[in-house]
Amino acid sequence: MSGRLPGKVAFVTGGRGGIGRAICARFIEEGAVVYAADLTDSGSLSSSSKDASRYVRLDVTFEEEAKAAMASVADEEGRLDILVNAAGIEIEKTIEHTTLEEWNRSFAVNVTGTFLASKYALPLLRKAGTEGRTSSIINFGSYDGFIADPGLAAYCATKGAVHALTRAMACDYGPEGIRVNAICPGYIDTPMLQSFFGGAGSGGGGRTIDSLKEAVRNVHPIRNYGTPDDVANLVNWLASDEARYASGQLWVLDGGLTAQVQQMRL
Repeated sequence: MSGRLPGKVAFVTGGRGGIGRAICARFIEEGAVVYAADLTDSGSLSSSSKDASRYVRLDVTFEEEAKAAMASVADEEGRLDILVNAAGIEIEKTIEHTTLEEWNRSFAVNVTGTFLASKYALPLLRKAGTEGRTSSIINFGSYDGFIADPGLAAYCATKGAVHALTRAMACDYGPEGIRVNAICPGYIDTPMLQSFFGGAGSGGGGRTIDSLKEAVRNVHPIRNYGTPDDVANLVNWLASDEARYASGQLWVLDGGLTAQVQQMRL
């Protein structure tokens, strides 16, 4: 079997979303058995197209569902090599206008969801280490965990938490052969990005994404924003044995956006 991930077993939360679906498709191309976990089989995309991943219904905020999902993987495969925590939500508000319920929901999905999926995947991931292989957890942070977009307070806070959690997990489980990294995307063309630009928060003030494409491209040094496939490319490498020495890192994928001094654009 060809590819970087022959015979490996992968579990992707948010696996029916824009980025998650691209990751699942890439993993399958690379020879992996893939479980796509999400709230619905169609996910955040309007298309009802199916792929070769195995759909698992999962609300990442519920402990019992996380336990059950990993138990299913254990029963069917007996092990897990790759966990990708891609499930996430975004609320476009300052803290003054964010309700406690919205704040808690943001942390429940973005942080607690990462915690629960990882916690119950660890016994399966640990088996790879005992068999002389390494396993990989890939969390999803954001460039908003380093710098802040206006009006995304809860989102920024959750991503900063994921960054810290990633480093802690890498230190705790590295000795057992489990690598842990986080990918920190910038602007990626997903349903979440379109919602951001169409919203009245820190996005486009109600304008459509089409009217903002040129402005978004121009703010990036490479004059473009990313695609889900761009993210899947990096996830695929981090999941593979080629990345055996990569752990505890926050991999920023933003087209150079955070590398520049913004004042120089004036």
